[in-house]
Amino acid sequence: MIDLYFWSTPNGYKVSILLEELTLPYNVIPVHIGKGQQFAPEFLAISPNNKIPAIIDHDGPGGQAISMFESGAIMVYLAEKAGCRFMPQDPRKRYEVLQWLMFQMGGVGPMLGQAHHFRKYAPEKIDYAIDRYTREARRLYTVIDRRLADSEYLAGDYSIADMATYPWLRAHKWQGQDIADFPHLQRWYSAVRERPAVQRGVGVLAGKVDKTGAKPSGDRWDNLFGENQFATR
Repeated sequence: MIDLYFWSTPNGYKVSILLEELTLPYNVIPVHIGKGQQFAPEFLAISPNNKIPAIIDHDGPGGQAISMFESGAIMVYLAEKAGCRFMPQDPRKRYEVLQWLMFQMGGVGPMLGQAHHFRKYAPEKIDYAIDRYTREARRLYTVIDRRLADSEYLAGDYSIADMATYPWLRAHKWQGQDIADFPHLQRWYSAVRERPAVQRGVGVLAGKVDKTGAKPSGDRWDNLFGENQFATR
């Protein structure tokens, strides 16, 4: 059994989607990041960067438990655990997947996250930041669209690279983007969204998380963006 430490964020969905695609049994342990549960000592022992997702695989290498943090590393680990499903063994195909996974980890996630923050959550409107990250989001969408003009999926076949990227594009309106402007990306987006395992993966904790879109304030702001990020408990 795998324990998945989870909250309903794009990075959390990356791992829940993969677990569903692999049909590996897992147990969801909610970590309410708005309430600061990511700073609990028992969670920091698993995820020292106080971020979700994290996992404990109780049947890890050699039959011993292993904990993992960082969503990209978790995805590589799970794909390999399952016999390199969605992560080819052939070196050329493997590195094709890895480079698009790193593209998501180093570009799509951080830059679209900044677009979310300055367009939706920042306590004051900063036009330069909004323009900077909205334009960067469009550039990244364009990179993906160009790639998908020549390939059905990001790395050729459906892979962990697609599972990692898709959750970040679900909030395209928050990023100031219209998917209809990117026809190849739109075709891919619809294909990924329609997969039953993807639908199950993004359904984890459905109905249990506040989706009103209200700006966080008070302790919730401090836990997500403020001084509590530096707290030790």
